[in-house]
Amino acid sequence: MINIHKSWLRPAQHYIEAMNSDWYRALLILQSDIARFTEEFFRKRGMHSTMLPITTTSISSPMGLGSDSLPVSIEINGERTYLADSMQFMLEYALRLEPQGVFYIMPSFRGEDHDTRHLNQFYHSEVEICGDLQEVMGLVNQYVFFLASMLLKHSREALVLAGMTHPAHIEKFVLANGKIPEVRFSDAVLELDMDPCYVQQSQKGFLHITNLGEKVLIKNYGGVVWLTHMPTLGVPFYQADDPGDPEHSLTADLLMGFCETVGCGERHTTQEDVRKALARHQVAVQDYEWYITMKKLRPMHTSGFGMGVERFILWLLDHDDIRDCQILPRLNGLNIIP
Repeated sequence: MINIHKSWLRPAQHYIEAMNSDWYRALLILQSDIARFTEEFFRKRGMHSTMLPITTTSISSPMGLGSDSLPVSIEINGERTYLADSMQFMLEYALRLEPQGVFYIMPSFRGEDHDTRHLNQFYHSEVEICGDLQEVMGLVNQYVFFLASMLLKHSREALVLAGMTHPAHIEKFVLANGKIPEVRFSDAVLELDMDPCYVQQSQKGFLHITNLGEKVLIKNYGGVVWLTHMPTLGVPFYQADDPGDPEHSLTADLLMGFCETVGCGERHTTQEDVRKALARHQVAVQDYEWYITMKKLRPMHTSGFGMGVERFILWLLDHDDIRDCQILPRLNGLNIIP
């Protein structure tokens, strides 16, 4: 692993150190190539990129059951709003304009504490399609395989600059040709022997797998694995229930490197299902009335995913701290210049 000296810990000096760093030059090239190959991949499938506002009144992780982040509230010209933590709702809207599928890479904002896996501002590659959970998981498999293959072929200079002279984990993934093992959440907790280091119970009663548990699963399945059908109360309200098992949801997380890199799920189709989910997750209806109306006027069977670009880079470079994976980090509590 190349030594990059954690320059974000020296906010006033970061840009000076970064300008002279092969690591940060490599990051710039990889970010550019990921954006280029993402566009190429989805365009070939007839999908359309979208340009969306970064402010919203409807955050995708409201303070309720299943919320996994804190919203970032701001005021613009006297009006309170939020910086988007995801563009999923807007992409669902855009899908009503273009059912072939929509995608984008844009920033997302989170108010949580930063650490080795979490950023306060990051880039999100998000997609919404007409289809079910298996279809969107299949699309993710193809997408990450395509990115890894193209970067291995066309971005060798950047990988070498970042210290990846022998990217064996990327080569292994490419050889798998998009075939990724899957394990249901209910089976995974048994596989982890309900060890409290790996499986914990929330105050609301549902189980969740810790990052240590995710690392064990990643190791057990050879480096990359789908964790599917999470507890319904452990995911946001917009994720559909499994019809055969309402206590679990039609969701999946792609675990690679040492954490979740892609999250995906099937959405509720009808307004009635959305209202029930809001009540079950103890989320106020007010800010989501437009979403309910959209489902009423244009019910569609849809699914989508979000990939953290920096988390993909974290896996790509076999690194251990996501805060090193941005050219100009923006981290709570640090005024990083410029």
